[in-house]
Amino acid sequence: MVVKCVVSYDGTNYKGWQVQPNANTIQKQIEETLYQIHHCTRVEAVASGRTDTHVHALGQVFHFITDLNLSEKDWKFKLNRLLPKDIRIREVTFETDDFHARFSCTSKRYDYLICTNGDDPFVRNYMYVEKRKLDLERMTQAAHVFEGCHDFTSFTSSKIHEEKSRVRTITECSVHEEENCIRMIFKGDGFLRYQVRMMAQTIIEVGLNHLEVNDVKEMLEATDKHVCRYKAEAKGLYLVEVNYD
Repeated sequence: MVVKCVVSYDGTNYKGWQVQPNANTIQKQIEETLYQIHHCTRVEAVASGRTDTHVHALGQVFHFITDLNLSEKDWKFKLNRLLPKDIRIREVTFETDDFHARFSCTSKRYDYLICTNGDDPFVRNYMYVEKRKLDLERMTQAAHVFEGCHDFTSFTSSKIHEEKSRVRTITECSVHEEENCIRMIFKGDGFLRYQVRMMAQTIIEVGLNHLEVNDVKEMLEATDKHVCRYKAEAKGLYLVEVNYD
């Protein structure tokens, strides 16, 4: 049986999603919990994609395969009873055998949060703090540059395998002013490693008048992994939702 889970987590105390040697990760915590439930049998938790160290999630999705005869309600209860309080299973559903959390995904949404109140001590783990004045109109113009289907080689990690496509379609890249906060929304059919964080910081640099909108266009068109030296802090990034059509 394929079990799909929607999970929220506070990434502050974790080295990202993926299991790593001698590191506390979200996947490690979930798989250790599944190990207990399956009476010391190892079960892999396969996510829609990795999240970096200190990145948060409101709607990450993972799946696992099990022979245990539990209801969806029981799975949610057992997992949440054993998981740390900063990792919470929001929803559990049974899926067909061909479902895959990563390969069945059709789109994702990430939000990036910027705190404009530098005196707030409660946001230091959950937002990027920027005390300088940001020009939202310029940021919006820069954000729109990323919309559409593009080769995002300039806005991704150099560690990606050369044969992997860097082409992605961004359906929304927008900037919104909220109370003491600026929210950037990124929606697309998929994102490369560090792509959202690199786009976010580039937009911020435009808002600070360190870059022009045309500079962003030239960086994108260059398809050169060396032209963008910007990457926003991980703590401001949230995986909001993963969609399956």
